[in-house]
Amino acid sequence: MPAHITISAAIDPIAEAHGFGKPQDPAVAPVWLRSQHLVDYAAAVAVMEVRVAMIRAGAAPETVWLLEHPPVFTAGTSASDDELLDPGDIPVVRTGRGGRITYHGPGQRIAYVMLDLSRRGGDVRAFVRGLEDWIIDALARLGVTADRRDGRTGVWVADKDGRRDAKIAAIGVRIRRWVSYHGISINVAPDLSSYDGIIPCGIDDAAVTSLRDLGLSQSMADLDGVLADAFARHFPSPTLDFSPSPPSGTMNER
Repeated sequence: MPAHITISAAIDPIAEAHGFGKPQDPAVAPVWLRSQHLVDYAAAVAVMEVRVAMIRAGAAPETVWLLEHPPVFTAGTSASDDELLDPGDIPVVRTGRGGRITYHGPGQRIAYVMLDLSRRGGDVRAFVRGLEDWIIDALARLGVTADRRDGRTGVWVADKDGRRDAKIAAIGVRIRRWVSYHGISINVAPDLSSYDGIIPCGIDDAAVTSLRDLGLSQSMADLDGVLADAFARHFPSPTLDFSPSPPSGTMNER
């Protein structure tokens, strides 16, 4: 595991456990944080809100936060009520990220990516495409052929039978004053039956898959390693020569 990933042993209180709220040198490369335990979705959003404000103020470095959530359906700004079929006991949370409705739960790697885009060219669409390329590159390092699909959101593979497209990763971000938050999710070994309660990302004619569903044995730690190794290729060190008017809004989940 690359040395720049910091592993937190606890998340209570979350902000203290991850070092959030402590001023750090914003000139360094993004700090990587990883939670060892499941992190409540609403609590994670609250932590990100604080971190984003600090990054914008120059009081904290950019951050990539690796974690897992307890089972939850999250509905982004483009979600419609008819995408929620039968949530059962899984809570539904309306959230400010872009995109539609999706599932998060144990066995799914979440990477919340908090970058100052004003130092990275100020191109939000290029940032989202960079997230896609980062996922595709990381999966390739695990021997998985993944790509975009025309007219589809997210990152896709062929299903285990090779007969149809299957979604393995999703992207949903929000931008506040040029600082990104929320991020990506990649299915390692979640309970895929949980997706039966929704129309994932509004797509009702394709499958959802995971590394385990594809017959692969790579662990969450294996995925974390390739995500860390591939990151700089797609998000090189930022510059300080761009000062656009700050946007505030969402990007649709991809």
